[in-house]
Amino acid sequence: MQNMVILGATGSIGTSTLSVIAENPDAFNVFALVANTNVSKMAALCRQHQPKVAHMVDANAAQALRAEIADLSIEVTSGESELADLVTRPEVDSVMAAIVGAAGMAPTLAAVKAGKRVLLANKEALVMSGRLFIDAVAKYGATLLPVDSEHNAIYQCLPKDAQQQIGRCNLKAAGISKILLTGSGGPFLHADLNSLPAVTPAQAIKHPNWSMGPKISVDSATMMNKGLEYVEARWLFNAGIDQLQVVIHPQSVIHSMVQYQDGSVIAQLGNPDMRTPIAHCMAYPARIVSGVEPLDFFKVGQLSFCEPDYIRFPCLKLAMAACRAGQEATTVLNAANEVAVEHFLKGAIRFTDIAKVNEFCLEHVMQSPLDSIADILALDYEARVCAREGLALCH
Repeated sequence: MQNMVILGATGSIGTSTLSVIAENPDAFNVFALVANTNVSKMAALCRQHQPKVAHMVDANAAQALRAEIADLSIEVTSGESELADLVTRPEVDSVMAAIVGAAGMAPTLAAVKAGKRVLLANKEALVMSGRLFIDAVAKYGATLLPVDSEHNAIYQCLPKDAQQQIGRCNLKAAGISKILLTGSGGPFLHADLNSLPAVTPAQAIKHPNWSMGPKISVDSATMMNKGLEYVEARWLFNAGIDQLQVVIHPQSVIHSMVQYQDGSVIAQLGNPDMRTPIAHCMAYPARIVSGVEPLDFFKVGQLSFCEPDYIRFPCLKLAMAACRAGQEATTVLNAANEVAVEHFLKGAIRFTDIAKVNEFCLEHVMQSPLDSIADILALDYEARVCAREGLALCH
């Protein structure tokens, strides 16, 4: 029986994780649920899953939750230091790291330093702190398993020895020539380029294949999500830029592929449902029921592929360039993008302004070497300040 902490319990990954747990009640136990401000959903989850601890990042939300579930014997906590303490408790076996954005980095790293089994759905932990994060995994003996469907697919296509050396594997020695990172192209893959400035938040979050939160959905529409995954893949699989390639695959059936030096390509396929990679990580190296229907090849029909259009998807091009530049650039880009997407969702800037804000920050924020988490957070803050300045140029 694994005791699990779910960071981001009220989000889409958290919901899917709890669904997999419900399919396998004899193997997994919900030790703690963590959310930000969604009191009503957290209260419902507490009543359904009866965790030992419920943590709200927001102090006012925690107070409201205490009142809401006063009849339950559940410890309610709040605050950053309390969250770090929670993921490091000795009773905890696994941590699902699914808090979206930079806010998820600190508790995820705390779990790593406690040597926990970390199921990584938070891209920013690697986008912001790649080398420091991977070094910490090795230093503290943590187990790191990638939850993102693309990275999980790549992981499944690797030889077992390479799986055991995540973050430090030698792709060439494993006979691998290239990692092929697939992406659907989102809702605007074939849209008229002239129509993109007028795209609304409602249109941008309507992904053709996946059910995700609003921020990730917008990132998918700009393909920034694929850019962040490109950076993440660089660290997870110790890949050089020449060993990474993005492939547009609109059907989202092939979740990613690994190309070997002998000409073979191994792909991982499945219905576009996050419960599949979540279940893989939760039970690894075993296989469990995820609740996902098996792929019906007679219904799939055709599978198609094309190269990414960087005029249509400038955010992808920016992310790939930032990856080449180094960790400092990807930290700046991630922070700028969070600010830009937040303001787009509020209707404050246009869809096409997201890339403009990101590029503005990459050009104007000083990128000094990052030697500690404090350095990363300081650069993250500076980039957010710069992004707000960049917003003014969008009017």
